[in-house]
Amino acid sequence: MTNQRPEAHQAGDHSAAATLPTQYAPAEVEGKLYERWVAAGYFEADAKSEKPPYTIVIPPPNVTGSLHLGHAFQHTLMDALTRRKRMQGYEALWLPGMDHAGIATQNKVEQQLAEEALSRHDVGRDAFVERVWQWKEEYGGRILGQMRRLGDGVDWSRERFTMDEGLSRAVQTIFKRLFEDGLIYRAERIINWCPRCHTAISDIEVEHEESAGELVSIRYGDGDESIVVATTRAETMLGDTAVAVHPDDERYAHLVGRTIALPLTDRRIPVVADAHVDPEFGTGAVKVTPAHDPNDFEIGRRHQLPSVTMMDEDARVTVHGPFLGLDRYEAREAVVGALREQGRIVAEKRPYMHAVGHCSRCKTTVEPRLSMQWWVKVGPLAQAAGDAVRDGRVQIHPKEMSGRYFDWVDNMHDWCISRQLWWGHRIPVWYGPDGEVVCLGPDEQPPSGEGWTQDPDVLDTWFSSALWPFSTLGWPERTADLAKFYPTDVLVTGHDIIFFWVARMMMFGLYAMDGVAPFHTVALTGLVRDEHGKKMSKSNPNSVDPLDWMDAYGSDAVRFTLARGANPGADVPIGEDWVQASRNFANKVWNATRFALMNGATVEGPLPELEDLSAEDRWILSRLYATVAEVDAFYEDYQFAKASDALYHFAWDEVFDWYVELSKTTLAKGGPAAAASRRVLGEVLDVALRLLHPVMPFVTDTLWTTLTGRESVVIAEWPSDRGFRDPAAEAEIATLQQLVTEVRRFRADQGLKPGQKVPARLDLAGTPLVAHEDAIRSLLRLQPAGDGFAATASLPVAGATVSLDLSGAIDVAAERKRLQKDLAAAEKELAQTSGKLSNENFMAKAPEPVVAKIRTRLAAAEADIARITAQLAALPEA
Repeated sequence: MTNQRPEAHQAGDHSAAATLPTQYAPAEVEGKLYERWVAAGYFEADAKSEKPPYTIVIPPPNVTGSLHLGHAFQHTLMDALTRRKRMQGYEALWLPGMDHAGIATQNKVEQQLAEEALSRHDVGRDAFVERVWQWKEEYGGRILGQMRRLGDGVDWSRERFTMDEGLSRAVQTIFKRLFEDGLIYRAERIINWCPRCHTAISDIEVEHEESAGELVSIRYGDGDESIVVATTRAETMLGDTAVAVHPDDERYAHLVGRTIALPLTDRRIPVVADAHVDPEFGTGAVKVTPAHDPNDFEIGRRHQLPSVTMMDEDARVTVHGPFLGLDRYEAREAVVGALREQGRIVAEKRPYMHAVGHCSRCKTTVEPRLSMQWWVKVGPLAQAAGDAVRDGRVQIHPKEMSGRYFDWVDNMHDWCISRQLWWGHRIPVWYGPDGEVVCLGPDEQPPSGEGWTQDPDVLDTWFSSALWPFSTLGWPERTADLAKFYPTDVLVTGHDIIFFWVARMMMFGLYAMDGVAPFHTVALTGLVRDEHGKKMSKSNPNSVDPLDWMDAYGSDAVRFTLARGANPGADVPIGEDWVQASRNFANKVWNATRFALMNGATVEGPLPELEDLSAEDRWILSRLYATVAEVDAFYEDYQFAKASDALYHFAWDEVFDWYVELSKTTLAKGGPAAAASRRVLGEVLDVALRLLHPVMPFVTDTLWTTLTGRESVVIAEWPSDRGFRDPAAEAEIATLQQLVTEVRRFRADQGLKPGQKVPARLDLAGTPLVAHEDAIRSLLRLQPAGDGFAATASLPVAGATVSLDLSGAIDVAAERKRLQKDLAAAEKELAQTSGKLSNENFMAKAPEPVVAKIRTRLAAAEADIARITAQLAALPEA
């Protein structure tokens, strides 16, 4: 809609620039301003509102946690989305809360007890759980206060905790439904056991790291009955119940079906044929320990092998004999020593690198262990979770990350949900004296009578957090909140917890909410890394506390830095110098707004008619509304980095560097043109501050309320594209920018100081720049050409000519000497690079990247020679 007149926004009175300090001090603004927002109820959502809903639930941080850069990153993006939608007229709900973090929280309280020389068993279950609640009230939730520091616009009136009464009711309800539908069952399977935390943990809570071990090859049996197996865990041979070979391996065909002696024991074990064995790996024979290896467990089931548990919960040997009571590592050394004494060690390899699983919480090496546990049968649930993405009900953004999601949900194993802890949702199952099993719902009383006991285990923390999108809204009751705000609109989360959380929310949401997925879009982010791209870790010196940066540079600077690095799915490198640059940007916004207010910028009344606007006024309005459209498109595509970058360059490069500078000349002249510029300047800042608000809430609200006199930008209307475009004005100002840029470059090349004034004659006839002569002279520090003017250099640019008299402005002899030195260096570089490229022997042997680099150097040398030669020619005669 070219040349459509932009509409003005109504405004009230505004304070003078004097109300703004000369410098922006975030520490004096942020805390008080945030509490004012909360007190005003800006972030509270109304389930009775007729506005369209927009919902985001926060990935609940652990109650033990504190704000780290990863939290700050994702919270910034969620806050930006919610603030924008609120400004667009949606009933926006960003729901906060915390996760009870079973293992992590229990460990905290156990550490407290250890300082009193006590264990949880000394105080008993009920007293221990009470201690955990006390710890939570005293120390938990520190991160919630830190979220306020960041500026999170969450609805604190709806804050939730996964152990709240309402959420506990949801957990018990869905457990019973799944149990009655046959989707929860109890069975003895191999699980990952943490000997330190004394609990089962799921596969995705195991971190695998390359570790140096010892691979030993052991001969089982003797003579024709002997067979060699290799292992890094020699101690587990005490639990072997077979040796397995491939059915087609002729080397061992004579042994299949027979038994051989198991060293160091008085047992004989069978040799079985199983297709799982790779005949090409090692000796083609493997030891089978069904109670301590998941693959061996499956072999054991196929061949009806017994399972011998040879370690207890502390990973100590339980098999009677010389190794009884030894820790697994002590036992490993002792078993290898005993085998060596018997001459049964055929080969040893030290060190042997292999993947070893560790508990993600305490970093202890996990132990595969046969155990009776509770499981979710994930087959039908995972199928539904996959279908919801395949049929488009849920969009994964960016699309190329859908593969990770499908890899998980299409190959998911049954989920072990029981944990041998005391802190958490206790499994609602009771066992009777005669083998009865009763699962209770939230309103059902436990069975009475002697001999009834409740299952001692609690549920995996991820079980309750999988219900988060609907349990936080009141499910299983059909509340007004649930009706209004479910399903949520977007889940913003790191790609690293697709498996932990995203897939599980999908499974339970579809199951509990009648096939309605818990969110429309999953917007996946990368991980925050240091400026060199390395993963941040508390154990490394590159770890950063975002609160330190907030103290030093303000929350807006941290937020803008994070948003500007947020490309969908990609990791985000961040360094302190980038935060400093964002602080400088916030200061630039502050100073430009103060200048505008000091010069009478206003949002009062309509914008002037187009014929009353200068080319620079029409240009900046055209660019303003093009930027509105651009930013909107980027937000809808979750392109936070591109949206932030577009705003940065519009504000700094176009508004501050050009329009504000151009307007200084107009404002100095006064009259109708100045009045028009003051109104346009007010319009530009009004819209720009609203566009910046979602990622820089504090500085924008302070400036916007001062500029407009209105209540708060938090509840202001989001800018819309008015459709105003003026290609002619954009072309005209582009020509002006070209001329100013070229002359500035020439001045710099001649060694002139930025503020140094020189006489000049401008020949602008026949160009659109005639009307801009005053502005051009002001921007370039050019004085009128008076008597005695003698042009020593003429620059033809964009159809115009700028003639300069540099006599007396520079030391011509010194400048000529400097340029001649630079020219000699460039000519030497040209000779070296062209010589190499013309050398046939070099060209025949040099790798292509080396050749390409030399060609680049050659081109740079040629460009330098051309530039320096032109500078020398432009110098006046000495």
